Amino acid sequence: MALMSAPVNSDRPFLNRRLAAFGTTIFAEMSALAARTGSINLGQGFPDTDGPAQIAEAASRAVLTGRGNQYPPGPGVPELRTAIAAHQQRFYGLTHDPDTEVLVTAGATEAIAATLLALLEPGDEAIALEPYYDSYAACIAMAGAVRVPVTLRPHAGAFVLDLDELRAAVTPRTRLLLLNTPHNPTGTVLTPAELTAIAELAVERDLLVVTDEVYEHLVFEGAHTPLAGLPGMRERTVTISSAGKTFSFTGWKVGWVTGTAELVTAVRSAKQFLTYVASGPFQYAVAEALRLPDTYFTAFREDLRAKRDLLCTGLADAGFGVFRPAGTYFITADIRPLGESDGIAFCRSLPERAGVVAIPNAVFYDHTEAGTPYVRFAFCKRTEVLMDATERLRKAFAY
Repeated sequence: MALMSAPVNSDRPFLNRRLAAFGTTIFAEMSALAARTGSINLGQGFPDTDGPAQIAEAASRAVLTGRGNQYPPGPGVPELRTAIAAHQQRFYGLTHDPDTEVLVTAGATEAIAATLLALLEPGDEAIALEPYYDSYAACIAMAGAVRVPVTLRPHAGAFVLDLDELRAAVTPRTRLLLLNTPHNPTGTVLTPAELTAIAELAVERDLLVVTDEVYEHLVFEGAHTPLAGLPGMRERTVTISSAGKTFSFTGWKVGWVTGTAELVTAVRSAKQFLTYVASGPFQYAVAEALRLPDTYFTAFREDLRAKRDLLCTGLADAGFGVFRPAGTYFITADIRPLGESDGIAFCRSLPERAGVVAIPNAVFYDHTEAGTPYVRFAFCKRTEVLMDATERLRKAFAY
């Protein structure tokens, strides 16, 4: 039979035009480079130790007792949906009906995809804060919508949102705002005042808001404030989070969506045609994880705070300009004090020069020039690994 459409490009002739701009992710490229060179991988954001043993044992029990080995319910197992609703009430005072206002997904990435596919029409504009997680751009493209970046800009040692620029980006075609706080890759945590201004803008312009809050328990300065709790926001906000970052089981791919019944129903309508269901036995384990005592969440945060400080100091000693993150487990560093200017070239050469892998921030920008001199390091690694990495960087650059 004859092919119906002309090739998009010679490298990937069958790929549709919406995805033509998206090649192999930078994470895959850099992780492969780390493996090939034997370098310490501070690029991709996954821990090098597992989470709590009791939660791993809960997953094992679920498998061995046949809980979740077959298709779980489409919205997620009731035990997990109840635990998610209880978590939102416990930490933020947000009330959700676990039967109608909670949806379990295959990680936060699927939650983002399902939400954007459900809520965006072709031609709609979606505002996202850049630099942004690369799946945001791809999911907006798959929905046929138009990505409108608003850039976080460096100021006084942090990356800051210009609220006037955000307001100016809203047009009659704007359908939703896509926010990520705590923010990957910059580590910025939007303040209550900033979130209040965003909420007022959303209400004024009748916008939907999608919030990616996967680093909610990794806030080192201040506290995490869910946008959905602000006046006028519950009925227009889809909140997304996951177990991977909080409990260090990133391979389990258990995420969730909370919102009004109407919003969650819309997201579920798209999600059911993606994975339908996933991670059955792990859902029972995550339900137990969400009920861990406050001491777990405090110790987890303090452990990562110490690792943040260790890597920040090491990077500064090696000569980098360092942006100390208020949240997440990533540090953005400026390579210009090292006499470098191209982050992509720098990261591709770093394994040979220092035996360390990082991620160039430019790949997270539409305005690539804004991210060119910055690179991202992950500090969700064992202390001895971070000490080894900082020593390698000092030897490569400090002298």
